[in-house]
Amino acid sequence: MRFDRTKGMDAARAHLRYIQRDGVPREGAPGALYSADSDRADGKAFLERQDGDRHQFRFIVSPEDGEHYDDLKSLTRRLMIEVEKDLGTKLDWVAVDHFNTGHPHTHIIVRGKTDDGRDLLIARDYISHGLRERAAELVSLDLSPRTDIEIKSRLRREVEQERLTALDHRFMKKIDAGRVVAVASHDPFWQTLRAGRLQTLGRLGLAEEIQPGQWRLADGLDDTLRRMGGRGDIIRTLQRAMTERGVARTHSDYAIFDPAQGRAVTGRVIERGLSDELNDRHYLVVDGTDGRSYYVEIGQGEATDLIPTGAVVWIAPGPIEARDVDRTVADIAAAHGGAIRSTSICATIRAPPKPSPRLTSAASKPCVAS
Repeated sequence: MRFDRTKGMDAARAHLRYIQRDGVPREGAPGALYSADSDRADGKAFLERQDGDRHQFRFIVSPEDGEHYDDLKSLTRRLMIEVEKDLGTKLDWVAVDHFNTGHPHTHIIVRGKTDDGRDLLIARDYISHGLRERAAELVSLDLSPRTDIEIKSRLRREVEQERLTALDHRFMKKIDAGRVVAVASHDPFWQTLRAGRLQTLGRLGLAEEIQPGQWRLADGLDDTLRRMGGRGDIIRTLQRAMTERGVARTHSDYAIFDPAQGRAVTGRVIERGLSDELNDRHYLVVDGTDGRSYYVEIGQGEATDLIPTGAVVWIAPGPIEARDVDRTVADIAAAHGGAIRSTSICATIRAPPKPSPRLTSAASKPCVAS
């Protein structure tokens, strides 16, 4: 993450605060920041050392079999030693473990400086693949390769899930031009899994049995399942936030704020958290005056003022503004009589951006609709 001149450090402080607040070790205590040589790292001192830095790096390490670890500190420290060897420099880093989801993971923040004071540079390929490979090697050494029983148990759990799974990826690789897949398999275990998963997809309206043993998958199956999985995670976030504060809500009272619908929401902020930890994207849980609980995406932390828990907010769709690329395409089209010829120009035209929410907080200024 590159530091913005005005809000970069504020965003870094907020990110550190959120990952500590949301960090939960197995024993359920508040998340503890740790480093290479301390189980209680000083977050304030870590940020002070970064004052003036151009950037910092943020990683999320989620071991595939993380549930088998009582503590992720040892794994994280050994991983960072390997990373230091790969990069040829000592690293200044802190981390927090999260055991409050079905996939235990660790947030690691690395200062963007080498041990001799130069800007730290890490290749994108290493971030995308090298770190993962290093972590997988260590997990394999710790836990040994998974047994067939463990693999089969994991696959059985995927049959009924309302999200994109490894079974769905297998279907996508096997479909023909008509998006048809067959249940039949030479392996009875895999045939049972395939039949069960296709029944689930049929129930969700994402597959249709066109004849015995032959199913046609819906267009956009993978995108739909990703959205369903994301919605399930959001509902669980709403349930947790409201339950922790003793507020009773039924499932129908939970809603995801959609700026495209054009409706404004007024309510009290229950919590603010990270929806995308790696890209510093935040959300609010708002207890609406209409009796519903709302999940509101508010974008990157550095782009949104800090709003205290308990503040009353008014949230409304923001205006859709044209971007530079939109203006460029419009200018080129105007110069060619309203048409863009692919033989003379290669242009990528994206769908208009979704309207983003406007936030007004009673803690800072009156909530007046405009």
